[in-house]
Amino acid sequence: MNPIASATTTVNPEPAEAQSFIARVRAALPQLPPTERRLGEFLLDFPGNLSSYAAAEIAKLTGVSNATVTRFIRRLGYESYEDARRHARAQGDKGSPLFLAAAASQGTPTADVIATHLRQASDNLAVTTGQISAAQLDAIAKALIAARQLLFVGYRQNRNFAAYLRWQLLQALDMPSQVIPGAGETLGEYAAHLGEGDVVVVFALRRSVPVVSEFARQARQMGARLLCITDHASPAPEADWLLRVQTSAPGPLDNHAALFMLCHLIATTTLQQSGQPGRRRMAAIEASHDALDELR
Repeated sequence: MNPIASATTTVNPEPAEAQSFIARVRAALPQLPPTERRLGEFLLDFPGNLSSYAAAEIAKLTGVSNATVTRFIRRLGYESYEDARRHARAQGDKGSPLFLAAAASQGTPTADVIATHLRQASDNLAVTTGQISAAQLDAIAKALIAARQLLFVGYRQNRNFAAYLRWQLLQALDMPSQVIPGAGETLGEYAAHLGEGDVVVVFALRRSVPVVSEFARQARQMGARLLCITDHASPAPEADWLLRVQTSAPGPLDNHAALFMLCHLIATTTLQQSGQPGRRRMAAIEASHDALDELR
């Protein structure tokens, strides 16, 4: 028996085909020793590297030894680095746009580009909606309707997604809600006043910031309920509802068609369950628009 293999605990004994490469790295990360953790974090940010670089090159880029790379790969359940590299390439896991841009096709006719993106968006929608049940949507809608307050959390691109879902829900829900943190604010200023009856909606798609996960943990500790929306390649905090959206794309930029469909489904289900109060709120908003002559 290989001495390295015998000394290494495999995190996931399933066949390589059972999980994506990135899912395996994400699951293993909390249990890894420091040098392997550094390697894992690098690959979570830039998973495209694995299929493009030899093991020695990855070791050099991350400042670890070749033996560390070997132990890490076997800990994930692969027989060899080449097995892991083939699997990562087949899965098409996505990381930083910086490393994906070079692989994007150059000079492809625009019509072909449009067709390719449409097919990928359709696949993303099918994968995402196939993992979400009507029971989950109903439970989320009931929690949103009954909430004392709603807080929507997101940094970088995630802030835009958080603002979008809040805007949609604002049409039907009549309780305090806001996207946090505001300019010049900290999450701690909100964490201190969370409690039972509050619902926190966290957007943590690719390359979110670590403080979001810690805030989510504290929110649940204080009795708030947590809805987390993320993608398939990102780590996620423990949540009452964890929804993962497929964001794969042919080029360097993520495709968020499935994310907006998910937001639409959440808002539509919430509006349906809000009943007469929700319809009255929408009617009052429309009356205010007319009175202000605000919309054309």
